[in-house]
Amino acid sequence: MTDIRRWAAAVAALTLTVTGLTAASSAARTKAPKCPVLTVADGWYGDNKARLQQMIDRHGHCGDNRTGGQKPVAVFDWDNTVIKNDVGDATMFWLLRNSRIRPPQGGDWHTTSRYLTDAAAASLAAACPTGVRTLPTGTDTDCADEIRSVYADGETTGGQAAFTGFDHRRMEPQYAWLAQLLRGWTTRQVESFAAAARAENLAAPIGAEQRVGSGTATGWVRYYDQQRDLVRTLQKAGFDVWITSASPEPVVDVWAKGVGIKPSHAIGIRNVTEAGRLTGRLQGCGTVRDGDDSMITYIDGKRCWINQEIFGVRGPAAEQVQPADRRQVFAAGDSDTDVSFLRDATALRLVLNRNKDEVMCRAYDNGDGRWIVNPMFIQPKPRKATPYPCATSGHTAADGTPGPVRRADGSVVPDQWDTVHAP
Repeated sequence: MTDIRRWAAAVAALTLTVTGLTAASSAARTKAPKCPVLTVADGWYGDNKARLQQMIDRHGHCGDNRTGGQKPVAVFDWDNTVIKNDVGDATMFWLLRNSRIRPPQGGDWHTTSRYLTDAAAASLAAACPTGVRTLPTGTDTDCADEIRSVYADGETTGGQAAFTGFDHRRMEPQYAWLAQLLRGWTTRQVESFAAAARAENLAAPIGAEQRVGSGTATGWVRYYDQQRDLVRTLQKAGFDVWITSASPEPVVDVWAKGVGIKPSHAIGIRNVTEAGRLTGRLQGCGTVRDGDDSMITYIDGKRCWINQEIFGVRGPAAEQVQPADRRQVFAAGDSDTDVSFLRDATALRLVLNRNKDEVMCRAYDNGDGRWIVNPMFIQPKPRKATPYPCATSGHTAADGTPGPVRRADGSVVPDQWDTVHAP
Protein backbone atom coordinates (compact mmCIF):
# COMPACT_ATOMS: atom_id res chain seq x y z
CA MET A 1 0.00 0.00 0.00
CA THR A 2 2.88 2.33 0.83
CA ASP A 3 4.51 1.62 -2.55
CA ILE A 4 1.26 2.42 -4.32
CA ARG A 5 0.99 5.74 -2.48
CA ARG A 6 4.57 6.62 -3.32
CA TRP A 7 3.96 5.73 -6.98
CA ALA A 8 0.82 7.91 -7.09
CA ALA A 9 2.66 10.85 -5.53
CA ALA A 10 5.45 10.54 -8.07
CA VAL A 11 2.98 10.50 -10.96
CA ALA A 12 1.23 13.56 -9.55
CA ALA A 13 4.53 15.41 -9.17
CA LEU A 14 5.54 14.52 -12.72
CA THR A 15 2.17 15.65 -14.03
CA LEU A 16 2.55 18.99 -12.27
CA THR A 17 6.05 19.40 -13.67
CA VAL A 18 4.97 18.65 -17.25
CA THR A 19 1.95 20.89 -16.89
CA GLY A 20 4.15 23.65 -15.54
CA LEU A 21 6.64 23.31 -18.39
CA THR A 22 3.83 23.28 -20.93
CA ALA A 23 2.28 26.38 -19.43
CA ALA A 24 5.65 28.12 -19.30
CA SER A 25 6.35 27.19 -22.91
CA SER A 26 2.91 28.42 -23.93
CA ALA A 27 3.45 31.66 -22.04
CA ALA A 28 6.84 32.11 -23.68
CA ARG A 29 5.29 31.65 -27.11
CA THR A 30 2.57 34.12 -26.21
CA LYS A 31 5.12 36.71 -25.09
CA ALA A 32 7.45 36.18 -28.07
CA PRO A 33 7.39 39.24 -30.32
CA LYS A 34 5.60 38.79 -33.62
CA CYS A 35 6.69 40.20 -36.94
CA PRO A 36 4.89 43.44 -37.84
CA VAL A 37 2.13 43.06 -40.39
CA LEU A 38 1.21 45.01 -43.50
CA THR A 39 -1.81 47.18 -42.79
CA VAL A 40 -2.78 48.53 -46.22
CA ALA A 41 -4.80 45.89 -48.03
CA ASP A 42 -6.30 47.82 -50.95
CA GLY A 43 -4.43 47.69 -54.23
CA TRP A 44 -2.62 44.39 -53.79
CA TYR A 45 -3.34 41.84 -56.49
CA GLY A 46 -4.23 38.23 -55.69
CA ASP A 47 -2.05 36.78 -52.93
CA ASN A 48 0.74 39.36 -53.33
CA LYS A 49 0.18 40.88 -49.90
CA ALA A 50 0.19 37.43 -48.30
CA ARG A 51 3.42 36.48 -50.07
CA LEU A 52 5.08 39.70 -48.98
CA GLN A 53 4.00 39.02 -45.40
CA GLN A 54 5.38 35.48 -45.60
CA MET A 55 8.69 36.88 -46.80
CA ILE A 56 8.76 39.36 -43.92
CA ASP A 57 7.90 36.63 -41.39
CA ARG A 58 10.55 34.30 -42.75
CA HIS A 59 13.45 36.68 -43.22
CA GLY A 60 12.76 39.49 -40.77
CA HIS A 61 14.69 39.76 -37.52
CA CYS A 62 11.50 39.53 -35.52
CA GLY A 63 9.72 36.84 -33.56
CA ASP A 64 11.36 33.45 -33.98
CA ASN A 65 13.68 34.87 -36.65
CA ARG A 66 15.46 37.28 -34.32
CA THR A 67 19.22 36.81 -34.68
CA GLY A 68 22.40 38.73 -34.08
CA GLY A 69 23.52 38.48 -37.70
CA GLN A 70 23.46 41.02 -40.47
CA LYS A 71 20.13 42.54 -41.36
CA PRO A 72 18.38 41.23 -44.47
CA VAL A 73 18.49 43.84 -47.23
CA ALA A 74 15.53 45.18 -49.22
CA VAL A 75 16.05 47.51 -52.21
CA PHE A 76 13.38 49.59 -53.93
CA ASP A 77 13.59 51.49 -57.17
CA TRP A 78 12.06 54.93 -56.62
CA ASP A 79 10.26 56.53 -59.57
CA ASN A 80 6.98 54.78 -60.40
CA THR A 81 7.79 52.08 -57.82
CA VAL A 82 7.46 53.88 -54.49
CA ILE A 83 5.78 56.92 -55.99
CA LYS A 84 3.59 57.60 -59.00
CA ASN A 85 5.43 59.63 -61.70
CA ASP A 86 9.05 60.75 -61.74
CA VAL A 87 10.87 63.05 -59.31
CA GLY A 88 13.64 63.66 -61.83
CA ASP A 89 11.06 64.97 -64.29
CA ALA A 90 9.41 67.05 -61.57
CA THR A 91 12.76 68.64 -60.73
CA MET A 92 13.76 69.29 -64.34
CA PHE A 93 10.43 70.98 -65.07
CA TRP A 94 10.81 73.11 -61.93
CA LEU A 95 14.33 74.13 -62.99
CA LEU A 96 13.05 75.17 -66.41
CA ARG A 97 10.09 77.11 -65.06
CA ASN A 98 12.28 78.91 -62.53
CA SER A 99 15.34 79.57 -64.72
CA ARG A 100 17.77 77.59 -62.57
CA ILE A 101 19.94 75.95 -65.25
CA ARG A 102 23.36 77.46 -65.85
CA PRO A 103 24.73 77.90 -69.39
CA PRO A 104 27.42 75.42 -70.48
CA GLN A 105 31.09 76.12 -69.96
CA GLY A 106 32.43 78.34 -72.72
CA GLY A 107 29.05 78.21 -74.41
CA ASP A 108 29.81 74.66 -75.61
CA TRP A 109 26.92 72.28 -74.96
CA HIS A 110 29.19 69.31 -75.62
CA THR A 111 30.64 69.96 -72.15
CA THR A 112 27.33 68.98 -70.58
CA SER A 113 27.48 65.35 -71.80
CA ARG A 114 30.13 63.35 -73.59
CA TYR A 115 27.30 61.61 -75.48
CA LEU A 116 25.59 64.74 -76.81
CA THR A 117 25.42 64.74 -80.62
CA ASP A 118 26.63 67.61 -82.76
CA ALA A 119 23.05 68.19 -83.87
CA ALA A 120 21.84 68.54 -80.29
CA ALA A 121 24.72 70.81 -79.29
CA ALA A 122 24.02 73.05 -82.28
CA SER A 123 20.27 73.16 -81.60
CA LEU A 124 20.80 74.03 -77.95
CA ALA A 125 23.33 76.72 -78.83
CA ALA A 126 20.93 78.25 -81.35
CA ALA A 127 18.00 78.22 -78.92
CA CYS A 128 19.68 79.38 -75.70
CA PRO A 129 21.51 82.67 -74.99
CA THR A 130 25.09 83.05 -73.80
CA GLY A 131 26.64 85.50 -71.37
CA VAL A 132 24.00 84.93 -68.67
CA ARG A 133 24.34 83.54 -65.17
CA THR A 134 21.36 81.25 -65.57
CA LEU A 135 19.37 80.47 -68.68
CA PRO A 136 16.07 82.42 -68.79
CA THR A 137 13.98 79.31 -69.45
CA GLY A 138 11.11 80.65 -67.37
CA THR A 139 10.42 83.19 -70.11
CA ASP A 140 12.50 82.03 -73.10
CA THR A 141 10.29 79.29 -74.54
CA ASP A 142 12.70 78.40 -77.37
CA CYS A 143 15.48 77.56 -74.92
CA ALA A 144 13.12 75.76 -72.53
CA ASP A 145 11.60 73.73 -75.36
CA GLU A 146 14.98 72.63 -76.70
CA ILE A 147 16.28 71.53 -73.29
CA ARG A 148 13.06 69.74 -72.50
CA SER A 149 13.05 67.93 -75.85
CA VAL A 150 16.64 66.73 -75.46
CA TYR A 151 15.97 65.59 -71.89
CA ALA A 152 12.50 64.07 -72.24
CA ASP A 153 12.52 62.79 -75.82
CA GLY A 154 16.21 62.18 -76.46
CA GLU A 155 16.06 64.27 -79.59
CA THR A 156 16.09 67.89 -80.71
CA THR A 157 12.92 69.81 -81.42
CA GLY A 158 13.78 69.16 -85.07
CA GLY A 159 13.68 65.40 -84.52
CA GLN A 160 17.42 64.65 -84.61
CA ALA A 161 19.00 62.21 -82.14
CA ALA A 162 20.42 63.99 -79.10
CA PHE A 163 22.72 61.29 -77.67
CA THR A 164 24.92 58.54 -79.10
CA GLY A 165 27.80 56.21 -78.28
CA PHE A 166 26.74 54.96 -74.83
CA ASP A 167 26.36 51.51 -73.26
CA HIS A 168 22.62 50.89 -73.10
CA ARG A 169 22.98 48.52 -70.13
CA ARG A 170 24.89 50.98 -67.94
CA MET A 171 23.95 54.47 -69.02
CA GLU A 172 20.89 56.49 -69.96
CA PRO A 173 22.36 59.87 -70.98
CA GLN A 174 18.99 61.63 -70.79
CA TYR A 175 18.72 60.77 -67.09
CA ALA A 176 22.38 61.61 -66.51
CA TRP A 177 21.96 64.95 -68.26
CA LEU A 178 19.67 66.26 -65.54
CA ALA A 179 22.39 65.63 -62.94
CA GLN A 180 24.98 67.20 -65.23
CA LEU A 181 22.84 70.31 -65.75
CA LEU A 182 22.99 70.88 -61.99
CA ARG A 183 26.59 72.01 -62.44
CA GLY A 184 27.54 74.98 -60.29
CA TRP A 185 24.96 74.50 -57.54
CA THR A 186 25.67 73.14 -54.07
CA THR A 187 24.01 69.98 -52.83
CA ARG A 188 21.95 72.05 -50.39
CA GLN A 189 20.74 74.32 -53.19
CA VAL A 190 19.72 71.34 -55.31
CA GLU A 191 17.87 69.91 -52.33
CA SER A 192 15.99 73.21 -51.98
CA PHE A 193 14.99 73.04 -55.66
CA ALA A 194 13.79 69.46 -55.21
CA ALA A 195 11.86 70.40 -52.07
CA ALA A 196 10.07 73.20 -53.92
CA ALA A 197 9.18 70.86 -56.78
CA ARG A 198 8.03 68.24 -54.29
CA ALA A 199 5.70 70.66 -52.52
CA GLU A 200 4.14 71.76 -55.80
CA ASN A 201 3.68 68.26 -57.19
CA LEU A 202 2.19 66.83 -54.00
CA ALA A 203 -0.22 69.75 -53.71
CA ALA A 204 -1.39 69.51 -57.32
CA PRO A 205 -4.43 67.32 -57.98
CA ILE A 206 -3.98 63.94 -59.65
CA GLY A 207 -3.87 64.46 -63.40
CA ALA A 208 -2.65 68.06 -63.17
CA GLU A 209 -0.36 69.47 -65.85
CA GLN A 210 2.08 72.37 -65.71
CA ARG A 211 3.32 74.81 -68.33
CA VAL A 212 6.93 74.17 -69.36
CA GLY A 213 8.20 76.31 -72.23
CA SER A 214 5.52 76.43 -74.88
CA GLY A 215 4.00 73.09 -73.89
CA THR A 216 2.61 71.21 -70.91
CA ALA A 217 4.02 68.40 -68.78
CA THR A 218 2.90 66.17 -65.92
CA GLY A 219 2.52 68.32 -62.82
CA TRP A 220 1.74 65.93 -59.97
CA VAL A 221 3.34 63.15 -57.93
CA ARG A 222 1.95 60.87 -55.22
CA TYR A 223 3.47 58.45 -52.73
CA TYR A 224 1.98 54.99 -52.92
CA ASP A 225 0.37 54.21 -49.55
CA GLN A 226 1.00 50.51 -50.15
CA GLN A 227 4.71 51.01 -50.66
CA ARG A 228 5.05 53.37 -47.72
CA ASP A 229 3.41 50.68 -45.59
CA LEU A 230 5.70 48.01 -47.03
CA VAL A 231 8.86 50.04 -46.41
CA ARG A 232 7.91 50.78 -42.80
CA THR A 233 6.87 47.19 -42.11
CA LEU A 234 10.16 45.90 -43.49
CA GLN A 235 12.08 48.35 -41.31
CA LYS A 236 10.13 47.33 -38.20
CA ALA A 237 10.87 43.69 -39.03
CA GLY A 238 14.60 44.37 -39.02
CA PHE A 239 15.28 44.78 -42.74
CA ASP A 240 17.91 47.21 -43.98
CA VAL A 241 15.86 49.14 -46.55
CA TRP A 242 17.47 51.10 -49.41
CA ILE A 243 16.41 53.16 -52.41
CA THR A 244 18.15 53.09 -55.79
CA SER A 245 17.20 55.57 -58.50
CA ALA A 246 18.39 56.97 -61.81
CA SER A 247 17.48 60.46 -60.60
CA PRO A 248 20.12 62.76 -59.04
CA GLU A 249 20.88 61.66 -55.50
CA PRO A 250 20.17 65.04 -53.79
CA VAL A 251 16.70 64.94 -55.38
CA VAL A 252 16.04 61.38 -54.24
CA ASP A 253 17.22 62.22 -50.72
CA VAL A 254 14.53 64.89 -50.38
CA TRP A 255 11.73 62.63 -51.55
CA ALA A 256 12.87 59.44 -49.77
CA LYS A 257 12.46 61.05 -46.36
CA GLY A 258 8.70 60.88 -47.01
CA VAL A 259 8.79 57.11 -46.57
CA GLY A 260 11.31 57.09 -43.74
CA ILE A 261 14.44 56.44 -45.82
CA LYS A 262 17.47 58.44 -44.68
CA PRO A 263 19.82 60.02 -47.24
CA SER A 264 22.47 57.51 -46.22
CA HIS A 265 20.21 54.78 -47.64
CA ALA A 266 19.37 56.40 -50.97
CA ILE A 267 21.56 55.77 -54.02
CA GLY A 268 21.08 58.02 -57.04
CA ILE A 269 23.24 59.60 -59.71
CA ARG A 270 26.19 61.20 -57.94
CA ASN A 271 28.09 64.22 -59.26
CA VAL A 272 31.77 64.80 -58.72
CA THR A 273 32.08 67.91 -56.54
CA GLU A 274 34.68 70.68 -56.48
CA ALA A 275 34.92 73.37 -53.81
CA GLY A 276 31.57 72.26 -52.44
CA ARG A 277 29.71 72.57 -55.76
CA LEU A 278 28.47 69.97 -58.20
CA THR A 279 30.38 69.58 -61.44
CA GLY A 280 29.07 68.18 -64.71
CA ARG A 281 31.09 65.02 -64.19
CA LEU A 282 29.72 61.90 -62.52
CA GLN A 283 31.06 59.50 -59.92
CA GLY A 284 31.91 56.01 -61.14
CA CYS A 285 31.46 52.46 -59.91
CA GLY A 286 33.31 49.20 -60.46
CA THR A 287 35.75 49.62 -63.34
CA VAL A 288 34.41 53.09 -64.15
CA ARG A 289 36.44 55.96 -62.70
CA ASP A 290 35.02 59.24 -61.46
CA GLY A 291 34.58 61.58 -64.39
CA ASP A 292 34.32 58.87 -67.05
CA ASP A 293 30.55 59.42 -67.01
CA SER A 294 29.87 55.99 -68.49
CA MET A 295 27.85 54.29 -65.73
CA ILE A 296 24.94 55.48 -63.62
CA THR A 297 22.32 53.71 -61.51
CA TYR A 298 20.73 52.16 -64.59
CA ILE A 299 20.20 48.41 -65.33
CA ASP A 300 23.62 46.80 -64.75
CA GLY A 301 24.79 50.08 -63.19
CA LYS A 302 22.21 49.65 -60.42
CA ARG A 303 23.71 46.27 -59.62
CA CYS A 304 27.17 47.81 -59.41
CA TRP A 305 26.12 50.65 -57.12
CA ILE A 306 24.12 48.31 -54.85
CA ASN A 307 27.06 45.94 -54.55
CA GLN A 308 29.43 48.81 -53.87
CA GLU A 309 27.41 50.95 -51.48
CA ILE A 310 25.36 48.36 -49.61
CA PHE A 311 27.59 45.30 -49.59
CA GLY A 312 31.02 46.96 -49.77
CA VAL A 313 32.17 45.21 -52.95
CA ARG A 314 34.84 47.27 -54.71
CA GLY A 315 36.48 47.28 -58.11
CA PRO A 316 35.51 45.01 -61.02
CA ALA A 317 33.72 42.56 -58.70
CA ALA A 318 31.03 45.15 -58.01
CA GLU A 319 29.77 44.71 -61.57
CA GLN A 320 29.22 40.97 -61.08
CA VAL A 321 26.44 38.95 -59.45
CA GLN A 322 27.48 38.25 -55.86
CA PRO A 323 27.00 35.09 -53.76
CA ALA A 324 23.52 34.76 -52.28
CA ASP A 325 24.60 35.84 -48.82
CA ARG A 326 25.82 39.16 -50.25
CA ARG A 327 22.65 40.07 -52.14
CA GLN A 328 19.35 41.68 -51.30
CA VAL A 329 16.59 39.40 -50.04
CA PHE A 330 13.85 41.54 -51.57
CA ALA A 331 13.70 43.98 -54.48
CA ALA A 332 10.96 46.08 -56.07
CA GLY A 333 10.91 47.84 -59.44
CA ASP A 334 8.75 48.81 -62.38
CA SER A 335 10.94 49.04 -65.46
CA ASP A 336 13.64 47.46 -67.60
CA THR A 337 16.05 49.78 -65.78
CA ASP A 338 15.52 47.57 -62.70
CA VAL A 339 16.01 44.15 -64.27
CA SER A 340 19.50 43.37 -62.97
CA PHE A 341 18.99 44.19 -59.31
CA LEU A 342 15.57 42.54 -59.34
CA ARG A 343 17.11 39.33 -60.65
CA ASP A 344 19.72 39.47 -57.89
CA ALA A 345 17.08 39.34 -55.10
CA THR A 346 17.14 35.95 -53.40
CA ALA A 347 13.65 35.65 -51.88
CA LEU A 348 11.04 37.80 -53.64
CA ARG A 349 10.86 40.32 -56.49
CA LEU A 350 7.94 42.73 -56.83
CA VAL A 351 7.26 44.32 -60.23
CA LEU A 352 4.68 47.05 -60.79
CA ASN A 353 3.27 46.56 -64.27
CA ARG A 354 4.03 49.48 -66.61
CA ASN A 355 4.20 47.26 -69.70
CA LYS A 356 8.00 47.43 -69.96
CA ASP A 357 9.07 44.51 -72.13
CA GLU A 358 12.13 42.92 -70.53
CA VAL A 359 11.07 43.19 -66.91
CA MET A 360 7.59 41.88 -67.69
CA CYS A 361 9.01 39.02 -69.75
CA ARG A 362 11.16 37.94 -66.82
CA ALA A 363 8.43 38.47 -64.23
CA TYR A 364 5.80 36.51 -66.14
CA ASP A 365 8.29 33.76 -67.08
CA ASN A 366 8.91 33.43 -63.32
CA GLY A 367 11.27 30.52 -63.66
CA ASP A 368 12.08 30.23 -59.96
CA GLY A 369 8.68 31.24 -58.61
CA ARG A 370 10.03 34.33 -56.85
CA TRP A 371 8.50 37.03 -59.05
CA ILE A 372 5.20 38.73 -58.21
CA VAL A 373 3.45 41.27 -60.45
CA ASN A 374 1.08 43.99 -59.29
CA PRO A 375 -0.82 46.67 -61.22
CA MET A 376 0.23 50.24 -60.46
CA PHE A 377 -1.60 51.46 -57.38
CA ILE A 378 -2.71 54.70 -59.04
CA GLN A 379 -3.93 54.79 -62.64
CA PRO A 380 -2.99 51.16 -63.41
CA LYS A 381 -2.60 50.19 -67.03
CA PRO A 382 -5.21 48.02 -68.74
CA ARG A 383 -4.33 44.64 -70.21
CA LYS A 384 -1.78 44.79 -73.01
CA ALA A 385 -3.55 43.57 -76.12
CA THR A 386 -0.53 41.82 -77.63
CA PRO A 387 2.04 39.56 -75.95
CA TYR A 388 5.37 40.94 -74.80
CA PRO A 389 7.96 40.22 -77.55
CA CYS A 390 10.22 38.21 -75.27
CA ALA A 391 11.46 35.76 -77.90
CA THR A 392 12.45 38.41 -80.44
CA SER A 393 13.05 41.95 -79.19
CA GLY A 394 12.35 42.18 -75.45
CA HIS A 395 16.01 42.62 -74.51
CA THR A 396 18.20 45.62 -75.38
CA ALA A 397 21.91 44.88 -75.82
CA ALA A 398 24.74 47.17 -74.75
CA ASP A 399 24.93 48.60 -78.27
CA GLY A 400 21.21 49.29 -78.32
CA THR A 401 20.16 46.46 -80.62
CA PRO A 402 17.05 44.47 -79.66
CA GLY A 403 17.13 40.72 -79.14
CA PRO A 404 15.47 37.87 -77.28
CA VAL A 405 15.22 37.75 -73.50
CA ARG A 406 17.30 34.84 -72.23
CA ARG A 407 17.26 32.92 -68.99
CA ALA A 408 20.40 32.30 -66.94
CA ASP A 409 20.94 29.02 -68.80
CA GLY A 410 20.80 30.76 -72.18
CA SER A 411 17.37 29.50 -73.19
CA VAL A 412 14.97 32.00 -74.76
CA VAL A 413 11.94 33.24 -72.83
CA PRO A 414 8.83 32.71 -74.95
CA ASP A 415 6.46 35.60 -75.57
CA GLN A 416 4.32 36.31 -72.51
CA TRP A 417 0.73 37.47 -72.24
CA ASP A 418 -0.22 40.25 -69.84
CA THR A 419 -2.26 38.64 -67.04
CA VAL A 420 -1.92 41.10 -64.11
CA HIS A 421 -3.51 44.40 -65.00
CA ALA A 422 -6.34 46.77 -64.25
CA PRO A 423 -9.86 45.35 -64.64
